[in-house]
Amino acid sequence: MSCYRLQGGNLLTQKKFVLKLLRKYILLFIGAMIAAAGLEFFLVPNQIIDGGIVGISIMASHVTGYPLSLFIAILNIPFLYIGYMQIGKKFAISTLFSVVSLSYWVSIFHPIPGLTTDLFLAAVFGGIIVGIGTGLIIRSGGSTDGAEVVAIILDQKTGFSVGEMVMFFNLFILTSAGLIFTWDKAMYSLVAYFIAFKVIDITIEGLNESKAALIVSEKPDEISAALMSRLGRGVTILHGEGGYSKEQKNVLYAVISRLEISKLKDIIQEVDENGFVTISDVHDVMGGQFKKKSIH
Repeated sequence: MSCYRLQGGNLLTQKKFVLKLLRKYILLFIGAMIAAAGLEFFLVPNQIIDGGIVGISIMASHVTGYPLSLFIAILNIPFLYIGYMQIGKKFAISTLFSVVSLSYWVSIFHPIPGLTTDLFLAAVFGGIIVGIGTGLIIRSGGSTDGAEVVAIILDQKTGFSVGEMVMFFNLFILTSAGLIFTWDKAMYSLVAYFIAFKVIDITIEGLNESKAALIVSEKPDEISAALMSRLGRGVTILHGEGGYSKEQKNVLYAVISRLEISKLKDIIQEVDENGFVTISDVHDVMGGQFKKKSIH
């Protein structure tokens, strides 16, 4: 009986693992399709580029006349190898699948005419759609940009953050676009890149992005009770001391979602008009009573 239950448990665990893996690669495939649609329906027909290796591929395709999908695949190969050696096999496989999927969808969508010739509309909608697709890929554990792989590795060896290095790399690429296309196209490319960058963040974090609130009030018990009853959030009470007055104070710490910020401010205003609150970003939350949806 014990052996049977153990085997049944293993089968159930294997089934969950396979379903989770299948879901991951389906999302990577869909993300690549969405990103390719943004590129081929809006950006590429109007000579507006994206950042990273995709941006270099667009320029290389324009200069040489060879397919964009070919450059996306070839130029990412060295970075895939570096990622495999430095970051890990799992990430490299997910990234390889994402790059191949993006190349595939780009080749499928390329014969279809662009949806607009208005450069501003192309930059805005292209940026939004590419951002959604890329964000979905990153959120599912993949990547389509070898520059990010290098930035992750260099982050461990230099004083610059991943974001700073990616930004510097992309500014160089966008400047090159001004020389190959026109400076107007380069500026529209910068608009598209900025929009895509912000949409990627929203797609990865979701509208329920976590925020940390620190509250200093003369009525900590009342505010704590209100937060727990009206928001359903647990509250931690920290013991602090005024820097000037040396007065003992209770500081409330709570993790909320982005959509709950307004309600939290209303609660504090109702309970204690003199209450002081600071709200900051939280990059990740695990455990406790806080529930955060994830597609990993």
